[in-house]
Amino acid sequence: MGIVHPHLWFAADAEKAAAFYAEVIPNSSVSRVITSPEGVPDVEPGAAFIVDLVLDGMPVTAINAGPAFRLDEAFSFYLTCETQDEVDHYWDALVADGGEHSQCGWLTDRFGVSWQVVPKQLDDMMGRPDAAGVARATAAMLRMSKLDIAELERAYAGT
Repeated sequence: MGIVHPHLWFAADAEKAAAFYAEVIPNSSVSRVITSPEGVPDVEPGAAFIVDLVLDGMPVTAINAGPAFRLDEAFSFYLTCETQDEVDHYWDALVADGGEHSQCGWLTDRFGVSWQVVPKQLDDMMGRPDAAGVARATAAMLRMSKLDIAELERAYAGT
């Protein structure tokens, strides 16, 4: 494993978010919870402060540190799916209980973390040499919220 990994700032729900991600994303787990000592602004002593998790094999650190900073769409996790069933499964799980749909395969979960739920077929299409097909698939993607593999393939093919 490398020396670089994401660090996410939460106002108060880092431990809940980490447990949720470990439940939804395969090969994931919460590996450590460090509680807050006295004197940490916006965090009660003894409350979860730093939460380390493994997200599909990648180390991630989450911190509860109050409302000074907020997560936004400038950072997102890119989740590659093999099938439409996987796209549907992850999309539904991640937007459940207060998440928000966005466009082009993007969503924000209930904890404020942005995700791109992308079928591998779209990545494949974008790398093909047919510029017109790529343009049609891109135009179709721009009209979607959750990505639809069959519709993307039809658009790429021009049918």
